[in-house]
Amino acid sequence: MKLTATHVPHLATKISIDLNRSGLVTMTSGLEKVAGEAEKVLLESVKKETALEARVYEMIDDNEEQIDFYLADERQLFFMIKKKLAEEFGVILSYEERFSDLAHKILDELYEEDLIHYDVSENRIKNVIYDAMTDYVADTSEIESAVIDTINTYKRKVIPGTDEYEILFEKLYKEELTKRGMA
Repeated sequence: MKLTATHVPHLATKISIDLNRSGLVTMTSGLEKVAGEAEKVLLESVKKETALEARVYEMIDDNEEQIDFYLADERQLFFMIKKKLAEEFGVILSYEERFSDLAHKILDELYEEDLIHYDVSENRIKNVIYDAMTDYVADTSEIESAVIDTINTYKRKVIPGTDEYEILFEKLYKEELTKRGMA
């Protein structure tokens, strides 16, 4: 699953909660500061991928006539170009490798900002962060389905894509995260 800016605050909160629950770290400034630093690192990654995708779309738009002429599959072309430019934009496309890299960067930031102390190996802490990310991704589709099901039970139909729908979705999403102990 691709991380989006919408997911970042929830994921950052989950990381801070999981670190706190792990019993492996002592937080020097509380959950919010830890979540804030994790959020900065995650947002940077999302911004890089967004910039990469914007460049890919730009290249496809610039060559639209040739793409149409050769009847090229735009979706396949998009991923081929994205793969080719990923290194230039500093984006790791393999989610396993990306999450491992992000876990390391988050740990580095938390340590440099003196937000956590620990007496175990860095790898154990990094694994807690990595597991928080992979667990979040695994739970996200289930949570989104639960939220959509809840919205569909409303007597008054809320139309997807409207501001009202987005606000309601975000509110119910946060409630579902809280129910599951992720917020």
